[in-house]
Amino acid sequence: MREVFQQELREVQDRLVEISGLVAESIDKATRAFNESDVALAEEVIADDRLIDQSALALDELAITILAKQQPVARDLRIVVSALRISASLERMGDMSTHIAQLSRYRFPDKVVPKSLRPIFAEMGRLDVEIARKLTELLTTEDPRLAEDIRNEDDKVDALHLQVFEKVLGEKWKGETVDTVDATLASRYHERFADHAVAIAKKVQYLATGDWVPEEA
Repeated sequence: MREVFQQELREVQDRLVEISGLVAESIDKATRAFNESDVALAEEVIADDRLIDQSALALDELAITILAKQQPVARDLRIVVSALRISASLERMGDMSTHIAQLSRYRFPDKVVPKSLRPIFAEMGRLDVEIARKLTELLTTEDPRLAEDIRNEDDKVDALHLQVFEKVLGEKWKGETVDTVDATLASRYHERFADHAVAIAKKVQYLATGDWVPEEA
């Protein structure tokens, strides 16, 4: 029974890595669709979000079954409970990718944001893709240095998010109302994507060490 239990725990961790990989692919496609006004790529992201949702649901069902049947304690319990929370965050990251892709589809054949904002969004997208890839590696290795890298990259995304707001609220902004709304939404989606990754990184640190990283750290 113990061997079966350990196999189930490994399956939980493997599924987290798999979902994270799907999310990384999703944000990569979404940012390319956004920056290049590629409606076909946007449609792929939107359609594939169902796979992320289904995978997260299946993982949740597995974790709940383990809790009910195995009644884990100590680190084993942390793994299962953390998996449920990480799964929820990964599902939300997939949603953020989908929202970015939807903006691309709605504005096609035009680009979503005015030319003056495109370099900022290109960098935000690059950072989100890098964060997603590092998150998959973190879930595979539990390397605390990767968790710190993700937090640092998130700080950069936050700074770019602030830049977007400063521009659309500035006196020199000449965009239409729809440009302001789309830029604000897109920036928020990129920022929330990175925030969810940080939340997962904290949970992985807790899983590895048993020590919770406070919010203000």
